[in-house]
Amino acid sequence: MKISKQEFLIRAGLGQETLASWLEEQWLIPSDSTVEMSFSEIDVARAQFIRDLQEVMGVNDEGVGVILHLADQLYGMRQTLIALQNVVQHPSD
Repeated sequence: MKISKQEFLIRAGLGQETLASWLEEQWLIPSDSTVEMSFSEIDVARAQFIRDLQEVMGVNDEGVGVILHLADQLYGMRQTLIALQNVVQHPSD
């Protein structure tokens, strides 16, 4: 489900300047359409994660970038392991 920029800002609890900064840092990468950018539920969850890192855990911007990079790598590895598990469980498919 695609979410408009305005709805994303409300649901993520962000201001325009914060969003612009996070987009510049590439912490969020929205879907671009020909009319305007749109976001997904995953983007909302990621924004909430970033806010928790900064506001609850006190992580600085550099630390947020490192944590997001590691989380993205972990997600990619998890997807690879799921695919491998499917091949092992169903070798003839």
